[in-house]
Amino acid sequence: MPTTPKAAKGRPRPRSDSVYDELRQQIDGGRLPPGSRLSSEPELAAELGVSRATLRDALRALEDEGALRRRWGSGTYVAERPRVATSLDLNFGVTEAIQAAGMRAGTAQGRHWVEPASAAEAGHLDLAPGQDVLVVERVRTADDRPVVFSRDIVPVRLLGDSSARVAAAMLHRSVYDVLERDIGIAIHHGVARFRPVRADADAARRLGVPRGELLLYLWQVDYAEDDLPVLSSHEFHLADAFAFSLVRRGPGRRSP
Repeated sequence: MPTTPKAAKGRPRPRSDSVYDELRQQIDGGRLPPGSRLSSEPELAAELGVSRATLRDALRALEDEGALRRRWGSGTYVAERPRVATSLDLNFGVTEAIQAAGMRAGTAQGRHWVEPASAAEAGHLDLAPGQDVLVVERVRTADDRPVVFSRDIVPVRLLGDSSARVAAAMLHRSVYDVLERDIGIAIHHGVARFRPVRADADAARRLGVPRGELLLYLWQVDYAEDDLPVLSSHEFHLADAFAFSLVRRGPGRRSP
């Protein structure tokens, strides 16, 4: 987190530094979310109990850091965070999408285990209910910011004796990359469904957002070239972290 310069020893800390700290905490803590408009200068100065000149010094420091954006004639706004641009007509992996946006892809809070497949997952993965599946959970980060909480489910029968090694690799690498390079299964296509959901307690804790925050839920089943289902993925995306696009083709030339 950026910090203001320390005052020289023995010299009182400028009041604008305290105002900077207060506004920075409100931005980082979500009380002033990205895109929100600050109160007018007279109102904000009164709220904080400082002069407008002191407030302007703090606002200028935050603007210089890129935390605030001033729109002439409109007001001062909290800067929007960079978004990962992805196209819905492409079968993208989260790692690849983050890297394509010029950000550093990472993982956190990873864990994995084997469990019997539920009836629903067994149906999606062409398994008998109760057959073992590998479950890999992790939080995906873009420049160290949590942006996706994912749960990937793979039939254990596809992994053979490599299940432990594959599970460990999936905690730190693209699942698509591990499937292709480590066990020789290339993803040919996937079928996805999207819907908005509110963050439950677990997703909110993992992503560092308030419970009830709007998320984009993506559920996808991926298939190998022979139409064998190999992966069921459940992903919860921060709504303000991704910008999705979709190519919509016209109906073509109509018959007279």
